Amino acid sequence: MRLGINLGYWGAGMDGDNLAVAQEADRLGYDVCWAAEAYGSDAPTVLTWVAAQTESIDVGSAIMQIPARQPAMTAMTAATLDSLSGGRFRLGLGVSGPQVSEGWYGVKFDKPLARTREYVEIVRRAMSRERLSYEGEHWTLPLPDGPGKPIKLTVHPQREHIPLYIAAIGPKNLEQTGEIADGALLIFPSAEHLEDTAVKHLRAGREKAGKTMEGFDVCPTLPLAVGDDINGLADMFRPYTALYVGGMGSRKQNFYNQLAQRMGYEKEAAEIQEKYLSGDKNGAAAAVPHQLIDQTTLLGSVERIAERMQAYAAAGVTTLTLAPAGFTLDERLAALRAGTDALELSGLTA
Repeated sequence: MRLGINLGYWGAGMDGDNLAVAQEADRLGYDVCWAAEAYGSDAPTVLTWVAAQTESIDVGSAIMQIPARQPAMTAMTAATLDSLSGGRFRLGLGVSGPQVSEGWYGVKFDKPLARTREYVEIVRRAMSRERLSYEGEHWTLPLPDGPGKPIKLTVHPQREHIPLYIAAIGPKNLEQTGEIADGALLIFPSAEHLEDTAVKHLRAGREKAGKTMEGFDVCPTLPLAVGDDINGLADMFRPYTALYVGGMGSRKQNFYNQLAQRMGYEKEAAEIQEKYLSGDKNGAAAAVPHQLIDQTTLLGSVERIAERMQAYAAAGVTTLTLAPAGFTLDERLAALRAGTDALELSGLTA
Protein backbone atom coordinates (compact mmCIF):
# COMPACT_ATOMS: atom_id res chain seq x y z
CA MET A 1 0.00 0.00 0.00
CA ARG A 2 1.23 3.48 -0.91
CA LEU A 3 0.74 6.76 0.95
CA GLY A 4 -0.46 10.11 -0.33
CA ILE A 5 -1.32 13.45 1.24
CA ASN A 6 -4.25 15.77 0.67
CA LEU A 7 -3.66 19.50 1.11
CA GLY A 8 -7.37 20.31 0.85
CA TYR A 9 -8.30 23.84 -0.15
CA TRP A 10 -5.81 26.67 -0.59
CA GLY A 11 -6.26 30.11 0.94
CA ALA A 12 -7.25 29.00 4.43
CA GLY A 13 -4.30 30.74 6.08
CA MET A 14 -1.88 27.81 6.00
CA ASP A 15 -0.55 28.09 2.47
CA GLY A 16 3.12 28.35 3.41
CA ASP A 17 2.71 25.44 5.80
CA ASN A 18 0.98 23.39 3.09
CA LEU A 19 3.96 23.79 0.80
CA ALA A 20 6.28 22.67 3.60
CA VAL A 21 4.03 19.64 4.19
CA ALA A 22 4.15 18.76 0.49
CA GLN A 23 7.94 19.12 0.41
CA GLU A 24 8.35 16.93 3.50
CA ALA A 25 6.03 14.32 1.99
CA ASP A 26 8.19 14.41 -1.13
CA ARG A 27 11.32 13.88 0.99
CA LEU A 28 9.71 11.01 2.89
CA GLY A 29 8.73 9.18 -0.29
CA TYR A 30 4.98 9.76 -0.30
CA ASP A 31 3.48 8.75 -3.64
CA VAL A 32 1.09 11.59 -4.46
CA CYS A 33 0.01 15.03 -3.25
CA TRP A 34 -3.63 15.96 -3.92
CA ALA A 35 -5.27 19.40 -3.88
CA ALA A 36 -8.97 20.22 -3.91
CA GLU A 37 -11.25 22.90 -5.33
CA ALA A 38 -14.81 23.99 -4.57
CA TYR A 39 -15.53 27.72 -4.98
CA GLY A 40 -12.27 29.20 -3.76
CA SER A 41 -8.84 28.06 -4.86
CA ASP A 42 -8.60 26.09 -8.08
CA ALA A 43 -6.66 22.83 -8.11
CA PRO A 44 -4.44 23.22 -11.22
CA THR A 45 -2.80 26.46 -10.03
CA VAL A 46 -2.00 24.97 -6.64
CA LEU A 47 -0.64 21.77 -8.18
CA THR A 48 1.57 23.71 -10.57
CA TRP A 49 3.03 25.64 -7.64
CA VAL A 50 3.65 22.44 -5.65
CA ALA A 51 5.08 20.55 -8.62
CA ALA A 52 7.56 23.36 -9.29
CA GLN A 53 8.92 23.06 -5.74
CA THR A 54 9.06 19.27 -5.32
CA GLU A 55 11.15 16.58 -6.95
CA SER A 56 9.43 13.22 -7.30
CA ILE A 57 5.99 13.19 -5.66
CA ASP A 58 3.04 13.03 -8.05
CA VAL A 59 0.52 15.87 -7.97
CA GLY A 60 -3.18 15.16 -8.40
CA SER A 61 -6.48 17.02 -8.57
CA ALA A 62 -8.98 15.84 -6.00
CA ILE A 63 -10.90 17.07 -7.73
CA MET A 64 -11.18 19.19 -10.86
CA GLN A 65 -14.89 19.89 -11.08
CA ILE A 66 -16.65 18.72 -14.22
CA PRO A 67 -19.12 21.65 -14.37
CA ALA A 68 -16.23 24.12 -14.12
CA ARG A 69 -14.55 23.30 -17.42
CA GLN A 70 -15.28 22.05 -20.90
CA PRO A 71 -13.71 18.59 -21.29
CA ALA A 72 -11.24 19.75 -23.94
CA MET A 73 -9.95 22.42 -21.54
CA THR A 74 -9.46 19.76 -18.87
CA ALA A 75 -7.46 17.69 -21.35
CA MET A 76 -5.31 20.75 -22.15
CA THR A 77 -4.68 21.41 -18.45
CA ALA A 78 -3.85 17.76 -17.72
CA ALA A 79 -1.43 17.52 -20.65
CA THR A 80 0.26 20.79 -19.68
CA LEU A 81 0.64 19.84 -16.03
CA ASP A 82 1.97 16.41 -16.93
CA SER A 83 4.51 17.97 -19.26
CA LEU A 84 5.63 20.67 -16.81
CA SER A 85 5.90 18.24 -13.89
CA GLY A 86 7.91 15.65 -15.78
CA GLY A 87 5.12 13.08 -15.89
CA ARG A 88 3.85 13.50 -12.33
CA PHE A 89 0.23 14.58 -12.85
CA ARG A 90 -2.89 12.57 -11.97
CA LEU A 91 -6.28 13.79 -13.14
CA GLY A 92 -9.05 13.48 -10.56
CA LEU A 93 -12.56 14.48 -11.68
CA GLY A 94 -15.93 14.86 -9.99
CA VAL A 95 -19.36 16.34 -10.62
CA SER A 96 -19.35 18.36 -7.36
CA GLY A 97 -22.89 18.89 -6.00
CA PRO A 98 -26.10 20.67 -6.99
CA GLN A 99 -25.42 23.82 -4.95
CA VAL A 100 -21.99 24.44 -6.47
CA SER A 101 -22.81 23.21 -9.97
CA GLU A 102 -25.93 25.31 -10.34
CA GLY A 103 -25.18 28.16 -7.93
CA TRP A 104 -21.54 28.82 -8.80
CA TYR A 105 -21.12 27.52 -12.34
CA GLY A 106 -24.65 27.85 -13.67
CA VAL A 107 -24.60 24.25 -14.90
CA LYS A 108 -27.71 22.16 -14.34
CA PHE A 109 -27.02 19.20 -12.05
CA ASP A 110 -28.83 16.58 -14.09
CA LYS A 111 -27.82 13.15 -15.33
CA PRO A 112 -24.45 13.30 -13.52
CA LEU A 113 -23.48 9.74 -14.46
CA ALA A 114 -24.11 10.23 -18.17
CA ARG A 115 -22.32 13.59 -18.11
CA THR A 116 -19.33 12.06 -16.36
CA ARG A 117 -19.11 9.19 -18.85
CA GLU A 118 -19.18 11.55 -21.84
CA TYR A 119 -16.73 13.92 -20.18
CA VAL A 120 -14.22 11.14 -19.53
CA GLU A 121 -14.56 9.83 -23.09
CA ILE A 122 -13.85 13.30 -24.54
CA VAL A 123 -10.93 13.97 -22.17
CA ARG A 124 -9.32 10.63 -22.98
CA ARG A 125 -9.84 11.15 -26.70
CA ALA A 126 -8.34 14.64 -26.57
CA MET A 127 -5.34 13.52 -24.50
CA SER A 128 -4.66 10.74 -26.99
CA ARG A 129 -3.98 13.53 -29.51
CA GLU A 130 -6.38 12.24 -32.13
CA ARG A 131 -8.53 14.78 -33.95
CA LEU A 132 -11.40 15.50 -31.59
CA SER A 133 -14.91 14.73 -32.68
CA TYR A 134 -17.72 13.49 -30.48
CA GLU A 135 -21.47 13.00 -30.69
CA GLY A 136 -23.24 12.60 -27.35
CA GLU A 137 -26.25 13.73 -25.40
CA HIS A 138 -24.36 16.47 -23.57
CA TRP A 139 -21.52 17.38 -25.94
CA THR A 140 -21.22 17.48 -29.71
CA LEU A 141 -17.82 18.33 -31.17
CA PRO A 142 -17.46 20.09 -33.52
CA LEU A 143 -20.79 21.90 -33.38
CA PRO A 144 -22.86 21.00 -36.45
CA ASP A 145 -23.52 23.42 -39.29
CA GLY A 146 -20.76 25.81 -38.24
CA PRO A 147 -17.15 26.70 -38.89
CA GLY A 148 -15.74 24.31 -36.30
CA LYS A 149 -13.56 21.42 -37.38
CA PRO A 150 -11.90 18.48 -35.58
CA ILE A 151 -8.71 19.69 -33.90
CA LYS A 152 -6.04 17.72 -32.10
CA LEU A 153 -4.11 18.65 -28.95
CA THR A 154 -0.76 20.26 -29.74
CA VAL A 155 0.81 19.70 -26.30
CA HIS A 156 2.57 16.37 -25.77
CA PRO A 157 2.00 14.96 -22.27
CA GLN A 158 5.06 13.39 -20.69
CA ARG A 159 3.27 10.04 -20.49
CA GLU A 160 1.18 8.21 -23.02
CA HIS A 161 -1.51 7.57 -20.41
CA ILE A 162 -2.30 10.08 -17.63
CA PRO A 163 -4.02 8.27 -14.72
CA LEU A 164 -7.66 9.33 -14.44
CA TYR A 165 -9.55 9.13 -11.15
CA ILE A 166 -13.18 9.86 -10.29
CA ALA A 167 -14.51 10.98 -6.91
CA ALA A 168 -17.38 8.60 -6.21
CA ILE A 169 -19.70 7.97 -3.27
CA GLY A 170 -22.98 6.44 -4.47
CA PRO A 171 -23.24 2.82 -5.67
CA LYS A 172 -24.04 3.66 -9.30
CA ASN A 173 -21.24 6.24 -9.52
CA LEU A 174 -18.81 3.78 -7.95
CA GLU A 175 -19.74 1.07 -10.45
CA GLN A 176 -19.28 3.45 -13.37
CA THR A 177 -15.97 4.62 -11.91
CA GLY A 178 -14.72 1.05 -11.83
CA GLU A 179 -15.76 0.70 -15.45
CA ILE A 180 -14.26 3.87 -16.96
CA ALA A 181 -11.51 5.17 -14.64
CA ASP A 182 -8.05 4.15 -13.41
CA GLY A 183 -8.82 4.87 -9.78
CA ALA A 184 -11.46 6.01 -7.29
CA LEU A 185 -11.17 8.91 -4.85
CA LEU A 186 -13.12 8.07 -1.69
CA ILE A 187 -14.05 10.12 1.37
CA PHE A 188 -15.22 9.05 4.84
CA PRO A 189 -14.04 5.49 4.24
CA SER A 190 -14.48 2.96 7.01
CA ALA A 191 -12.34 -0.15 6.71
CA GLU A 192 -15.13 -2.12 8.37
CA HIS A 193 -17.69 -1.03 5.74
CA LEU A 194 -15.51 -0.46 2.68
CA GLU A 195 -16.42 -3.69 0.90
CA ASP A 196 -20.15 -2.99 1.08
CA THR A 197 -20.03 0.79 0.59
CA ALA A 198 -17.43 0.98 -2.18
CA VAL A 199 -15.27 -1.94 -3.27
CA LYS A 200 -18.00 -4.34 -4.37
CA HIS A 201 -19.46 -1.63 -6.61
CA LEU A 202 -16.05 -0.80 -8.07
CA ARG A 203 -15.43 -4.49 -8.69
CA ALA A 204 -18.77 -4.80 -10.49
CA GLY A 205 -17.77 -1.95 -12.78
CA ARG A 206 -14.40 -3.52 -13.51
CA GLU A 207 -16.09 -6.82 -14.35
CA LYS A 208 -18.52 -4.98 -16.63
CA ALA A 209 -15.51 -3.66 -18.54
CA GLY A 210 -13.92 -7.12 -18.65
CA LYS A 211 -11.25 -6.16 -16.11
CA THR A 212 -10.21 -7.11 -12.57
CA MET A 213 -9.23 -4.88 -9.67
CA GLU A 214 -5.57 -5.45 -10.57
CA GLY A 215 -3.97 -2.07 -11.27
CA PHE A 216 -7.03 -0.10 -10.17
CA ASP A 217 -6.17 2.48 -7.49
CA VAL A 218 -8.57 2.58 -4.52
CA CYS A 219 -7.61 5.87 -2.94
CA PRO A 220 -9.47 7.10 0.17
CA THR A 221 -8.58 10.23 2.16
CA LEU A 222 -8.35 10.00 5.95
CA PRO A 223 -7.49 12.72 8.47
CA LEU A 224 -4.52 11.70 10.65
CA ALA A 225 -3.83 12.77 14.23
CA VAL A 226 -1.22 11.24 16.54
CA GLY A 227 -1.45 11.06 20.32
CA ASP A 228 -2.64 9.11 23.33
CA ASP A 229 -6.00 10.81 23.94
CA ILE A 230 -8.25 9.13 21.36
CA ASN A 231 -11.36 11.00 22.47
CA GLY A 232 -9.60 14.34 22.35
CA LEU A 233 -8.16 13.62 18.92
CA ALA A 234 -11.59 12.56 17.63
CA ASP A 235 -13.12 15.80 18.89
CA MET A 236 -10.80 17.72 16.55
CA PHE A 237 -12.73 16.28 13.61
CA ARG A 238 -16.28 16.79 14.88
CA PRO A 239 -16.80 20.05 12.93
CA TYR A 240 -15.31 18.46 9.79
CA THR A 241 -17.60 15.42 9.96
CA ALA A 242 -20.64 17.55 10.83
CA LEU A 243 -19.98 19.84 7.84
CA TYR A 244 -20.03 16.99 5.37
CA VAL A 245 -22.74 14.81 6.91
CA GLY A 246 -24.89 17.78 7.87
CA GLY A 247 -24.15 20.65 5.56
CA MET A 248 -22.80 19.43 2.22
CA GLY A 249 -26.06 19.47 0.33
CA SER A 250 -29.75 19.80 0.99
CA ARG A 251 -32.04 17.61 3.08
CA LYS A 252 -33.00 15.77 -0.10
CA GLN A 253 -29.54 15.40 -1.63
CA ASN A 254 -26.46 15.00 0.56
CA PHE A 255 -24.19 12.22 -0.66
CA TYR A 256 -22.15 12.14 2.55
CA ASN A 257 -25.24 11.89 4.71
CA GLN A 258 -26.42 8.97 2.60
CA LEU A 259 -23.01 7.32 3.00
CA ALA A 260 -23.23 7.64 6.80
CA GLN A 261 -26.65 6.01 6.62
CA ARG A 262 -25.27 3.09 4.58
CA MET A 263 -22.67 2.63 7.33
CA GLY A 264 -25.46 2.14 9.86
CA TYR A 265 -25.84 5.67 11.24
CA GLU A 266 -29.33 6.47 9.90
CA LYS A 267 -30.68 8.12 13.05
CA GLU A 268 -27.46 9.95 13.85
CA ALA A 269 -27.07 11.24 10.28
CA ALA A 270 -30.59 12.65 10.34
CA GLU A 271 -29.95 14.42 13.65
CA ILE A 272 -26.65 15.89 12.47
CA GLN A 273 -28.25 17.19 9.28
CA GLU A 274 -31.27 18.65 11.04
CA LYS A 275 -29.14 20.58 13.53
CA TYR A 276 -26.61 21.74 10.96
CA LEU A 277 -29.19 23.04 8.48
CA SER A 278 -31.10 24.80 11.25
CA GLY A 279 -27.95 26.76 12.13
CA ASP A 280 -26.86 24.78 15.20
CA LYS A 281 -23.39 23.81 13.99
CA ASN A 282 -22.10 23.17 17.50
CA GLY A 283 -25.04 20.89 18.20
CA ALA A 284 -24.44 19.07 14.94
CA ALA A 285 -20.79 18.51 15.84
CA ALA A 286 -21.76 17.23 19.29
CA ALA A 287 -24.21 14.79 17.69
CA VAL A 288 -21.51 13.06 15.62
CA PRO A 289 -20.90 9.62 17.16
CA HIS A 290 -17.35 9.00 18.35
CA GLN A 291 -17.35 5.66 16.56
CA LEU A 292 -18.14 7.29 13.20
CA ILE A 293 -15.14 9.59 13.58
CA ASP A 294 -12.85 6.82 14.76
CA GLN A 295 -13.86 4.59 11.84
CA THR A 296 -13.19 7.28 9.22
CA THR A 297 -9.92 8.76 10.53
CA LEU A 298 -6.54 7.53 11.71
CA LEU A 299 -6.17 8.35 15.41
CA GLY A 300 -3.83 7.41 18.21
CA SER A 301 -0.36 5.98 18.55
CA VAL A 302 1.82 4.88 15.65
CA GLU A 303 1.06 1.29 16.61
CA ARG A 304 -2.70 1.87 16.53
CA ILE A 305 -2.47 3.68 13.21
CA ALA A 306 -0.39 0.81 11.78
CA GLU A 307 -3.15 -1.64 12.77
CA ARG A 308 -5.75 0.54 11.06
CA MET A 309 -3.58 0.70 7.93
CA GLN A 310 -3.53 -3.08 7.84
CA ALA A 311 -7.33 -3.09 8.02
CA TYR A 312 -7.60 -0.67 5.11
CA ALA A 313 -5.16 -2.68 3.02
CA ALA A 314 -7.15 -5.85 3.74
CA ALA A 315 -10.29 -4.01 2.63
CA GLY A 316 -8.75 -3.25 -0.76
CA VAL A 317 -7.12 0.17 -0.38
CA THR A 318 -4.06 0.62 -2.58
CA THR A 319 -3.19 4.29 -1.89
CA LEU A 320 -4.03 5.69 1.53
CA THR A 321 -4.21 9.48 1.36
CA LEU A 322 -3.53 11.22 4.66
CA ALA A 323 -4.58 14.69 5.77
CA PRO A 324 -2.16 15.29 8.69
CA ALA A 325 -3.78 17.39 11.40
CA GLY A 326 -2.15 19.76 13.85
CA PHE A 327 -2.37 23.28 15.22
CA THR A 328 1.18 24.10 14.14
CA LEU A 329 3.39 23.21 11.19
CA ASP A 330 5.63 21.14 13.46
CA GLU A 331 2.63 19.09 14.59
CA ARG A 332 1.52 18.47 11.01
CA LEU A 333 5.03 17.46 9.95
CA ALA A 334 5.27 15.14 12.95
CA ALA A 335 1.96 13.53 11.92
CA LEU A 336 3.29 13.14 8.39
CA ARG A 337 6.39 11.34 9.67
CA ALA A 338 4.22 9.19 11.92
CA GLY A 339 2.35 8.08 8.81
CA THR A 340 5.52 6.70 7.24
CA ASP A 341 6.53 5.10 10.55
CA ALA A 342 3.12 3.43 10.81
CA LEU A 343 3.29 2.15 7.24
CA GLU A 344 6.71 0.64 7.89
CA LEU A 345 5.49 -0.91 11.15
CA SER A 346 2.45 -2.35 9.37
CA GLY A 347 4.66 -4.29 6.96
CA LEU A 348 2.77 -2.88 3.97
CA THR A 349 5.66 -1.08 2.30
CA ALA A 350 6.61 -2.22 -1.17
